[in-house]
Amino acid sequence: MNAHAPLSATQDARLDRLAEVAVRVGLGLQPGQELVMTAPLEALGLARRITAKAYAAGASLVTTLFSDDTATLARFQHAPDPAFDHAASWLYEGMANAFRNGAARLAIVGDDPSLLAGQDAQKVARANRARSKAYMPALDLIANFAINWTIVSAATPAWARTVFPDLPEEEAVARLWDAIFAASRVDGEDPVAAWEAHNAGLRRRTDRLNARRFAALRFRGPGTDLTVGLADDHEWCGGAAPARNGIVCNANIPTEEVFTTPHRLRVEGVVAATKPLSYQGTLITDIAVRFEAGRIVAASARTGGDVLAKVLDTDEGARRLGEVALVPASSPISASGLLFYNTLYDENAASHIALGQAYSKCFRDGGRDLSEDDLAARGANRSLIHIDWMIGSAAVDVDGLTAEGEAVPVMRRGEWVD
Repeated sequence: MNAHAPLSATQDARLDRLAEVAVRVGLGLQPGQELVMTAPLEALGLARRITAKAYAAGASLVTTLFSDDTATLARFQHAPDPAFDHAASWLYEGMANAFRNGAARLAIVGDDPSLLAGQDAQKVARANRARSKAYMPALDLIANFAINWTIVSAATPAWARTVFPDLPEEEAVARLWDAIFAASRVDGEDPVAAWEAHNAGLRRRTDRLNARRFAALRFRGPGTDLTVGLADDHEWCGGAAPARNGIVCNANIPTEEVFTTPHRLRVEGVVAATKPLSYQGTLITDIAVRFEAGRIVAASARTGGDVLAKVLDTDEGARRLGEVALVPASSPISASGLLFYNTLYDENAASHIALGQAYSKCFRDGGRDLSEDDLAARGANRSLIHIDWMIGSAAVDVDGLTAEGEAVPVMRRGEWVD
């Protein structure tokens, strides 16, 4: 199914429902609110549907910025060396200004997971660092949930070929759309109601974890014995929640996780990734690291190790954790049996940790009155990056550790202990 192929009635209805979920469930878009959207060129059809739904919901203006993998690759093939230390700071400052003035943010993702796999790792790292620095004014507002925002995905040919390498391209794209629709809960007649029920289940899980007030989590499995200390006054989050502007949104469509903020100085032990990490066009496989006093002191990977090394050298916070998340191994995305090579999906198939920037919302009262110094004093990490990678599976157990050192089973063989 290419971008210009006619849609079946079922396909058309599901795309329409995905756009509706993006606007109503993902964003909770309000009348009179602007929307800033980013999308790959191949997602034009979905972007147009979301635009129409946003205006129907009362949006005052929808502005969409499109990206193009071919143009991105051309930069790494032909641009002069100094270009890789440059980013469009004017663009990101403009986005930040839009957010400061009340705009919502929506990202459609569907990039080629291996786009930059054959490119110079040093240039990739420099370009990523320059972009991260330029994007920080906008990213701060997103990561701190100052605004309502969400991420959804679209099946693009390059992504589909990666997930289904043995299928003809048209069939691969159709199969990937099927997987996206299922994971995004739009296969039924009332996806908004389905999301309300799902969010209620995630809320029950966060309530239980918040009631326990664990001091740390311990992960044990093949290649893993990791203790993740939790930040002081941390709070578990998951599913729908109000942003600081008061608008309830689901930041990720789909989502299966409950998550919180680790203490950047209190992570110890070894951990092995259970799924590959697709990062900025490079596939990093079989990651294994060792933490001491919260910092990664040793790291290896079977492929993409040079890119991982550059990521870890981004800044001081890049070797420390900004998030820990729990996901049952039987989640719908895990049950699909697919490796998506896309963090939005693969992180919702397994428990995971994230290198880099912490979410300030994962503190009591949503961290509303906490300054950067207050957050740091409670253990929150600061970095230009936030990169999730998967450490959970049906072979991994998780215990919650109390302040007194008691170990309480939280997950066994990747499933919740109720």
